[in-house]
Amino acid sequence: MKHILSSEQFTREELEEIFDLAEKIKKNPEAYKNELDGKIIAVMFYEPSTRTRLSFETAALKLGAKTITTENAGEFSSAAKGETIEDTVKVIAGYADAMVIRHRSDTSAEEAASVNKMPILNGGAGKGEHPTQALLDLFTIREKFGKIDGTRVAVLGDLLHGRTIHSLLRLLSLYENIEVYGLSKDVFALPQKYIDMLKARNIEYKVCKSFDELPKDLSVIYHTRIQAERFEGDFGKEEFIINKEVLDTFSSNTILMHPLPRVIEIAVDVDDDPRAYYFKQAHNGLYVRMALLLRVLNKA
Repeated sequence: MKHILSSEQFTREELEEIFDLAEKIKKNPEAYKNELDGKIIAVMFYEPSTRTRLSFETAALKLGAKTITTENAGEFSSAAKGETIEDTVKVIAGYADAMVIRHRSDTSAEEAASVNKMPILNGGAGKGEHPTQALLDLFTIREKFGKIDGTRVAVLGDLLHGRTIHSLLRLLSLYENIEVYGLSKDVFALPQKYIDMLKARNIEYKVCKSFDELPKDLSVIYHTRIQAERFEGDFGKEEFIINKEVLDTFSSNTILMHPLPRVIEIAVDVDDDPRAYYFKQAHNGLYVRMALLLRVLNKA
């Protein structure tokens, strides 16, 4: 596996291999602490990040690698002088063995991967995709339920700009008996191309207008914040806020996920509920990203 660019690149078999490896790492991280000894991972983030950047850096360090990093490459790298992604990557290829990139451009990861052989891992590309987030999301679902087939998921919030949603739906579509429900303001509705993709894979996408229209025995409620940085104008606040009262209308086996950061869409009174999985989800990112670094550097 050379690059991690898009959720479209994976087969179901590859996903299971990654999840099996992540599970082994989570159970015994000490067994992998020297696997990337001598390697250097470049972490180039042109947009803000907490979980993705820090979990990738921690993953590299726990595997014995070193990191070179900038958390605001748009301002503190030569991009501020007009340097292209391609030129930046050509230079960094002389310093590092792999690179994680986040950028406001939807095609940034592909642009980075097009110019040399250094493995590129997409840490979030504009409003396009965030494949490593989707992988940790799916790993979390498998860890909870023991399988992914038969998952009934509701996606909420900003379905238009939410790259985590876009990548997650692509991966879910590789499994059997998946049901997907969407709940958002009309202005943030899921783009038609993702609805068409689901339909082509025999998954019906059901648009809902209220919490009452969502099945109460969902496997997963996956909420997202309004991506205000992706558009101009004011579309108002999130209408579909999950608090303890709302969550209690769903099954005791339903889990609540969120890629974080949250704003107002999940109330803090939910945090102590055993169905609140967003912090477990974030922590699982470490093990999945350790597995991905091992795979792209042929150490799996």
